[in-house]
Amino acid sequence: MSSIEIAPSILSADFARLHDQVATVVEAGATWVHIDVMDGVFVPPITMGPIVVSALREAFGDRVVLDCHLMIDRPERQVDAFAQAGADVITFHAEATAHSHRVVQAIREHGVKAGIAVCPGTPLGVFEEVEVDLALCMTVNPGWGGQPFIPTSPAKIERMRALVGPDVALEVDGGVDARTAPVVVQAGADKLVAGSAVFSKPDPAAAFREIEAAARGAA
Repeated sequence: MSSIEIAPSILSADFARLHDQVATVVEAGATWVHIDVMDGVFVPPITMGPIVVSALREAFGDRVVLDCHLMIDRPERQVDAFAQAGADVITFHAEATAHSHRVVQAIREHGVKAGIAVCPGTPLGVFEEVEVDLALCMTVNPGWGGQPFIPTSPAKIERMRALVGPDVALEVDGGVDARTAPVVVQAGADKLVAGSAVFSKPDPAAAFREIEAAARGAA
């Protein structure tokens, strides 16, 4: 496995103070920032687009990995826009396209790392057929932050790790906090998305460090 990283999800941040909120977790040690992109089609909410990625890239330069999670229908239509905006990782949902291999190729043509995400009820067959740089296991149903962690997720994470091998980043998104972080790390995850467990707290920096310590202590 690669190094354990906590990726604060800005979906749970205060958008009126987005720069300050991201700066707070970066100063606390975050090297990944997770950007949840929703289109109102694949999932009901609409969130943000390439303009936010571009703004974060301009503000933080190369200090952070911009980890873009596309919860959108037909993601192949948006790869160019997010890559040009400055994404370091673009992850799309296996359920959102019939052409996963083609989308991975399109992402990599930009020199960007390619990831595939699967919803809690989705089988893992795509990882038998398509080579990725990152595999994302949703541990809640996508669309909203603050949902509880699905208890059966660790077994699925273990199966994903067995399928993708030790060199692929395995990311977990949903219900991650200081209690669940050690559980998913022990199951094989090395990239942990934490949203409300960081940004809904009075001290996001302290919350980030607590989750990071819990995760790395379990590695």
